[in-house]
Amino acid sequence: MKEIDIAIVGGGLAGLTAAIHLAGTGLEVCVFEKENYPHHKVCGEYLSREVIPYLESLEVNLYSYNPMNIGTLIYSNPSGKSIKTTLPQGGIGISRFLLDDILYRKAIQKGAQVITGTVNNIEFIDNKFQVSTPDGTKISAKIVLGAYGKRSLIDKKLDRDFIDKKTSWLAVKGHYKMEKYPENIVSLHNFNGGYCGLSKTETGVVNVCYLATYKSFKKHKDPKAYKSNVLSGNPHLNEFFKTATPLFEKDLSIAQISFEKKSRIQDHIIMLGDAAGLIHPLCGNGMAMAIHSAKLAAESILKHFKPSNFNREAMEKEYINKWDDAFSGRLETGRLLQKVLMHSSLAEISRHTLNIFPDLLPHIIKKTHGNPVL
Repeated sequence: MKEIDIAIVGGGLAGLTAAIHLAGTGLEVCVFEKENYPHHKVCGEYLSREVIPYLESLEVNLYSYNPMNIGTLIYSNPSGKSIKTTLPQGGIGISRFLLDDILYRKAIQKGAQVITGTVNNIEFIDNKFQVSTPDGTKISAKIVLGAYGKRSLIDKKLDRDFIDKKTSWLAVKGHYKMEKYPENIVSLHNFNGGYCGLSKTETGVVNVCYLATYKSFKKHKDPKAYKSNVLSGNPHLNEFFKTATPLFEKDLSIAQISFEKKSRIQDHIIMLGDAAGLIHPLCGNGMAMAIHSAKLAAESILKHFKPSNFNREAMEKEYINKWDDAFSGRLETGRLLQKVLMHSSLAEISRHTLNIFPDLLPHIIKKTHGNPVL
């Protein structure tokens, strides 16, 4: 059985960024990803600028791909009343189809190996991991990073606390053509049962991604009916869907999304990105948090992973502390905002308050975003 330094389960933003960082230092890194690159993923496709300096330090220059520069947020409640504000740091609009592929190619360039396949088992025995796939591939690794997203069969095998708790959310994404949609705006529109984000990507198409409760969704047969009967109740969304042209034959979707607290370390596996904790999409910061979590993990590994003196306990403790410092406050703010926006009376009160005191909104946005990651 081949033995390597680090196995990464999941080749999304967190997994690939960690691979680039770690392989770039000479460590032997293998990434397991179930899909071939490039591919679409359910995602808001808005990346906060806070992680741009870190990506540039890894020799990933996203501006060379001409992403949309986004500096303005528009929020509306279900009745269509809206607020407009400047985003303190702003972000870029870039599709996951492109971004994941950029990171994949950079990881390969840095020396990481990428195996296309699903991991079905991870065992920790005698201070080493054995990672297995259904086709019989087995790799021994000293460290394993879990970067496989919001939920996986691995979570079930690891008996993670959140996996058996009921969840009432699903997410749906599609791309649309609408020439007149402004390039510098990300908009968030509340509807009865969820909220929907719209922003342009580097291709000029508008990415539409919404989060909905099962309670509101189950009354309708499919996303198309739900879009017509529920999302379009918001006048802004109604106008958009009347004039925009869908580009996907069928929208992408993810079910059973959980916002429960998750362990950052499980059976000595270091969890990254959504596998470690999921911020509500309305905060627009999930992509940046995934990339930032990869940095925290890589730095903790490089500090403690010494051939002559590997202190696993110290490495894990440092990562947990760094992760909590960076993200726990943002996650709590996200949970609070979600409760407010999903309660019609509270949402209207908050909108009215922000209309009177517009300077409050940038401060709220800052609570869900971090400082530039260097």
